[in-house]
Amino acid sequence: MPKPVSMLFPKAYADLVARLRVPTGFLLVAAFAWFSQPTAQSVWMGTSLALPGLLLRAWAAGHLRKNATLTTSGPYRFVRNPLYLGTLMVAMGLAAATAQPALAVLFAAVFLLIYLPAVMLEEQHLRNLFADFPKYAAKVPLFVPYCRPYPASARFSFQQYLHNREYEAALGFLVGVAFLVAKAQFGG
Repeated sequence: MPKPVSMLFPKAYADLVARLRVPTGFLLVAAFAWFSQPTAQSVWMGTSLALPGLLLRAWAAGHLRKNATLTTSGPYRFVRNPLYLGTLMVAMGLAAATAQPALAVLFAAVFLLIYLPAVMLEEQHLRNLFADFPKYAAKVPLFVPYCRPYPASARFSFQQYLHNREYEAALGFLVGVAFLVAKAQFGG
């Protein structure tokens, strides 16, 4: 039987890398800009792979009420971590758009070594915050969406999407794609 996520990383490591998420993101952007060698075809393919992840993040953000309630509606009915799953999809799509397999390996390593421990910390936090989290976690998988949705009644809220500032991810995505298009068009 596989270990639960809470057992995969020591808490001290998870705490450390949680503080490194933002600086690591800046390093990934620098690597993305420096090493990418996109073509029109790779940008098209990568954007096509990334866009569903961006839409998944938007859908999740319109349901998430951080620390106020256990979110079990929208994509949270099918998977416990749709924001992280969406982030992984966007990162892999943008990595494909760079036409540099090494960047895909780098993005995957960062996800495993930085983001997965963050998930562990968040799951511990949710267990402490919401008494019904263990029941929810037992029925809804961590990352691989489940066919039988968890019951929920809440609806998507554009106001909540704005409150969660998910538009920043959309803007970042657009800037990244524009950069790749320009680099593919003009070389560099």
